[in-house]
Amino acid sequence: MAVLGAFFAGLSLGTRVKRFFAPVSPGPAMLRRLGGTAGQADVLVAVHHGVIIGHAMAVDQGCGDAGLVTDVGVVVADAWQRQGVGAALMRALLGRAQARGVTEVSMDVLPSNRAVLSMITKHWTAARTARSADSVTVQIPLSPAHPERQLATAAASRRAA
Repeated sequence: MAVLGAFFAGLSLGTRVKRFFAPVSPGPAMLRRLGGTAGQADVLVAVHHGVIIGHAMAVDQGCGDAGLVTDVGVVVADAWQRQGVGAALMRALLGRAQARGVTEVSMDVLPSNRAVLSMITKHWTAARTARSADSVTVQIPLSPAHPERQLATAAASRRAA
């Protein structure tokens, strides 16, 4: 948890606000949640020379109108933003979500976070957005994964664990 704590502590105030919608400095309980609990969250980190440069997580929210929905959050270290790290983490999260049967990914983004909103519309043209005064809710539909892809992804996940 210390490495994850150091990553979040190293984020600028602006980056923490964009990720958490508040100037959060994660304490031990929050770091445990961000680290994931087996079966409750899918957590990925991007690492460069042994240092975390990005964090992404997906938490399944149960079934919605279209099927299984997962909520995602992604944050990238300030020095690594706009270099494709966030998009790579999103692609990995979406692939893993699709493999476990998720049919829709949802995420909330601050309306002022134009970089993330642009990245989403660039990479996921089927994304839908709903705007409110406080946030933009992005929903990305996922097509069902092919059974052979699900098996390969599940096997790879077991090897990585």
